[in-house]
Amino acid sequence: MDCYGNDLDFVAVSDGNGQLAGFNVLAGGGLSMEHGNTKTYPNISLELGFVPPEHALKAAEAVVTTQRDFGNRSDRKNARTRYTIQNMGLDNFRAEVERRMGMPFEPIRPFKFTGRGDRIGWVKGIDGNWHLTLFIESGRLVDEGGKQLLTGVLEIAKIHKGDFRITANQNLIVANVPEGEKARIEQLARSYGLIRDGISKLRENAMSCVSFPTCPLAMAEAERVLPDFIGELDKIMAKHGTSDDYIVTRITGCPNGCGRAMLAEIGLVGKAVGRYNLHIGGDREGVRIPASTKKILPCRKSFPN
Repeated sequence: MDCYGNDLDFVAVSDGNGQLAGFNVLAGGGLSMEHGNTKTYPNISLELGFVPPEHALKAAEAVVTTQRDFGNRSDRKNARTRYTIQNMGLDNFRAEVERRMGMPFEPIRPFKFTGRGDRIGWVKGIDGNWHLTLFIESGRLVDEGGKQLLTGVLEIAKIHKGDFRITANQNLIVANVPEGEKARIEQLARSYGLIRDGISKLRENAMSCVSFPTCPLAMAEAERVLPDFIGELDKIMAKHGTSDDYIVTRITGCPNGCGRAMLAEIGLVGKAVGRYNLHIGGDREGVRIPASTKKILPCRKSFPN
């Protein structure tokens, strides 16, 4: 998930022995903006400090109430936490949060993200059960285009005694599968197209918002152009011998940020029907906002509403 794109984030930190030491607290992230309004902008979260587990809720309450009392209550477009931190200054914001907590933050514990994609396929849990992550393009779980994805999940649900989990990357996890049920569930998943061989890493790590024809805020297509756009990028990657690698690519139909394009390496932000602002230069770990190229990409593909 994108831990640097939210108003408030807690990053779990291990004590080195497999136990939870506490949380690094981040605040002030956000990806929405408004075309032509320079007072709005995306921003990554900033580090406030570290808290032990028993003080995590206290820290959350302090951040929320600081935002409540110091945030912009008159202009909704400048009401998010990132603007409050900009107006107060990070040190002043942190000091106010600490005052409300009744304690200072400890220094941030070192950490580093090495990726944020899902581990597609089987992963064994520490309790011996298995978890099957299914790639669901743009999170669209339906029966169409010769695929029976929804029916497949329903069939798995008839025999699965564990649970299902939706990931922040729009995929689905069949969780807590006993060893003896693995083969049966995989057979069902394959027979209904929920497991498909040959899907590129580029496609597995791409994302879009729903946009047209569902979202009333949409300015351009997103979900319906993503498959073909990724297909064209796949050809370019293959041409240059980099098919085994990937570039985090996201398309969002408007600047409100639902497709999280402003934390992608290549981000397309809808501006008008068939036209996108191109942003590049983010990173794989999601800790850098991609820069605007000042270029508008045309897309001539159209869809019936």
